[in-house]
Amino acid sequence: MATIEHWIGGEFTAGRSSRTGPVFNPATGQRQHDVVLATDADVDDAVRAARTAFESWSQASLSKRTKVLFNFRELVNARTKELAEIVSDEHGKVLSDAAGEVQRGLEVIEFACGLPQLLKGEYSDQASTGVDVFSFREPLGVCAGITPFNFPAMVPMWMHPVAIACGNTFVLKPSERDPSASNYVAGLWHEAGLPDGVFNVVHGDKQAVDALLLHPDVAAVSFVGSTPIARYIFEKASLTGKRVQALGGAKNHAIILPDADLEFAAGHLTAAAFGSAGERCMAISAAVAVGAAGDTLVDLVNRKAGEVVVGNGRDPRSEMGPVVTAAAKQRIEGLIASGEREGAKVTVDGRGLRVPGFEKGFFVGPTVIDQVEPSMEVYREEIFGPVLSVVRTDTVDAAIELINANPYGNGTAIFTSSGEAARRFQRGVRVGMIGINVPIPVPMAYYSFGGWKDSLFGDKHVHGPEGVSFYTRGKVVTSRWPHVSHAHDASLHFPTAS
Repeated sequence: MATIEHWIGGEFTAGRSSRTGPVFNPATGQRQHDVVLATDADVDDAVRAARTAFESWSQASLSKRTKVLFNFRELVNARTKELAEIVSDEHGKVLSDAAGEVQRGLEVIEFACGLPQLLKGEYSDQASTGVDVFSFREPLGVCAGITPFNFPAMVPMWMHPVAIACGNTFVLKPSERDPSASNYVAGLWHEAGLPDGVFNVVHGDKQAVDALLLHPDVAAVSFVGSTPIARYIFEKASLTGKRVQALGGAKNHAIILPDADLEFAAGHLTAAAFGSAGERCMAISAAVAVGAAGDTLVDLVNRKAGEVVVGNGRDPRSEMGPVVTAAAKQRIEGLIASGEREGAKVTVDGRGLRVPGFEKGFFVGPTVIDQVEPSMEVYREEIFGPVLSVVRTDTVDAAIELINANPYGNGTAIFTSSGEAARRFQRGVRVGMIGINVPIPVPMAYYSFGGWKDSLFGDKHVHGPEGVSFYTRGKVVTSRWPHVSHAHDASLHFPTAS
């Protein structure tokens, strides 16, 4: 059984730890690898390698950085199939979904290729007599990324291409559940010509996370994961003076109005709820049926949920794969049961699903639960599985109030043919990303991604313009080059423009 190692300073290393963790194939339920779990010393080795590399990489010309970024872009594009297969084998998602994940990460790389334009500063000639003022942005230093299991290729690519293009160096701590994609990407960076130490991968658990949060040479931390951990990371890293962006959990709602094309809405709800087995921070987990839309919508979603083909992610016929671990399967099925106990109606039940030939896999089938109330545990919790709860309201205003009462504010959507209702919705909901007849409103890479409320800790979203701002800091220079005859005309008065 192969052991997955760290990537530090341009080479693989087992590090100094004797601890390892299992990596499963979710479709078979079999342990396929072990991964080394870092000690504090391993994290320190990675940070020191990054700190050393920063001295030269931060001074590299924009043209040199851009050349490496373009090389990296071409390699990721050429190796999408291989990377998708790695993701599928360790996460469980189907190959088409894994390839789509890589594509969305590739879009961030393409955005980062244009960093010379985005890093252009400002210049004011003759701001005062003989005085010019200009500004530019500089890299921070060593940046760290702590990323989740659900998008082992894409979410790290939200971070490291932008950070590296801005002149920083990077230490990635991916999820220990599916770590191989990060090592593969490290090899692509190396092949693209990135100097050793600029990109490093450290595998581990909470010990590695805490070592990064407390390390004095880490300047910034980016995180995507659950809200409790996001809050913990923000508080702990901020106390040590680090810049932090920590994206937390979600409870994404979609409002469906009676005037919507309900067949269209049901199809997109099915895809948004059950794609990637619901293990997306942007998955729709709560459908809010308004008025007369309810019964027809539930009937349509029930039918479409029953048509989803569940199987091994490597099977091209599969539309949905397993969840990531046996523990995740148990938790999801427990939440479905809690909905039943509290009075909701399970109209499509994915519990107990067995896929022929993969009986030990961590499969949960598409599940629809109708007549869910906001007080129920199945509504309150972020399920992170293929479960769609249907809540009913009488009006669109009541639906907006329901969304605004939720502690999360990541993404939301509305299905309607009314421009007035859509505009009222987009202005009224307190959520960071909004879709109008679009169920998963993930913005393009040249916009920034992130939510509100308990879905974000920190003041900067990832990638796009806010990502560039996060990974750099501004510097303003006021300069004067006087004639020698005036060089000593200094004044003790407060300087003013003249």
